[in-house]
Amino acid sequence: MASISLAELARQLDAVVHGDGNIAISSIASMQSAGAEDITFLANSRYREQLSQCKAAAVVLTEADLEFCKSAALVVTNPYLTYAKLAQVLDTTPQPAENIAPSAVIASDATLGDGVSIGANAVIESGVVLGDHVVIGPGCFIGKNTVIGSHSRLWANVSVYHEIKIGRHCLIQSGTVIGADGFGYANDRGNWIKIPQLGTVVIGDRVEIGACTTIDRGALDNTQIGNGVIIDNQCQIAHNVIIGDNTAVAGGVIMAGSLKIGRYCMIGGASVINGHMEICDKVTVTGMGMVMRPISEPGIYSSGIPLQTNKQWRKTVALVMNINEINKRLKTLERQATPKSDT
Repeated sequence: MASISLAELARQLDAVVHGDGNIAISSIASMQSAGAEDITFLANSRYREQLSQCKAAAVVLTEADLEFCKSAALVVTNPYLTYAKLAQVLDTTPQPAENIAPSAVIASDATLGDGVSIGANAVIESGVVLGDHVVIGPGCFIGKNTVIGSHSRLWANVSVYHEIKIGRHCLIQSGTVIGADGFGYANDRGNWIKIPQLGTVVIGDRVEIGACTTIDRGALDNTQIGNGVIIDNQCQIAHNVIIGDNTAVAGGVIMAGSLKIGRYCMIGGASVINGHMEICDKVTVTGMGMVMRPISEPGIYSSGIPLQTNKQWRKTVALVMNINEINKRLKTLERQATPKSDT
């Protein structure tokens, strides 16, 4: 992108300039690799000694770290949050598509808002409604009667099934599937009888979904993703799951059907969560958590065994495998150690 002055960055980021505000900034970089046209940031004062070696044109930092900085600076309260906003200003990521490609297949009764872009070989089926400035990447499939809100963007090869609702300002990465059938079957004497999934998926505004994630449609009621939810790559969201506003789901998480997760939760990577239960607001599940029961109190929850050397792990497993026998022996010792009553 073209360069931008430090003073203009300060204006957009609500920061205070120290030094020459006319310095031209062309990109953002780490403190170790930043050069004469880069801006960087210091989010943790423990690393302030790196400022003496930093070659960046300017550094985003707090007032407390300013005296250690030898270059120009932008002084803010929260450098990491400012870094996120700065990265948006200096973002050079291209759009998934520009204009409407000649090879795109668009149903005659589809409704396209102003400024819609559709990439090569994308398919837009009958009854689809695309809001203003929606961007559909190459190879995407948008099924019948699906509605996608304004300014939402889909990268290449996203599949959105029929009658799905996606809100405004959403971002969906490549390979994701929205609205596939949930895993619904009835057993008839050993034979699996498919249950058609008659619900849909409703996704709120400002939702971001990573690559190769699957969100299944509901069996009868809808699968629902609230406003401001962020979901990482390769997650499985089963039918009828409800995720509350502003919850974050890290990579590789598996959610079973009819699970309800509250607002402002954080689900660590590779966690597995049982279905047909509820997790309340403001719950954090650390990585590789196995959640088998409802959670009714906010807080941080963990499970699993942290990494050990193989030798230590073998000892731990041996203890776990013998825990019932150890428990019996402990109870026997407790009974023997308890004084008998004189009565």
